[in-house]
Amino acid sequence: MKRAILVRRAAERDLDEQAEYLAIQGNVERALRFYRAAEVTFELLASRPWIGKVNQFRSRFLTNVRTFPLKGFPKHLVFYLPIEHGVEIIRVLHGARDLEILLQE
Repeated sequence: MKRAILVRRAAERDLDEQAEYLAIQGNVERALRFYRAAEVTFELLASRPWIGKVNQFRSRFLTNVRTFPLKGFPKHLVFYLPIEHGVEIIRVLHGARDLEILLQE
């Protein structure tokens, strides 16, 4: 059975912004690898949604949000929720950012 991968618009925007940043830095190849890493990571999470770390955010809206590093880009974190038959990808953010504030946007 194929697992569901739902990607929120904010996560799509995160991916596009990071890939654009990499491309502008003169590394189009790395930008393409970033997209591929996201695809591979999302598929892994859909097949094993409980492998990510549960976070302890103050906001009740972020209860049960899990994180998992993006394959090959360990400073980038995938924030997601396990759902029936897969995952819902909420955001993909660099770990050095103010994550709780960004997740509430």
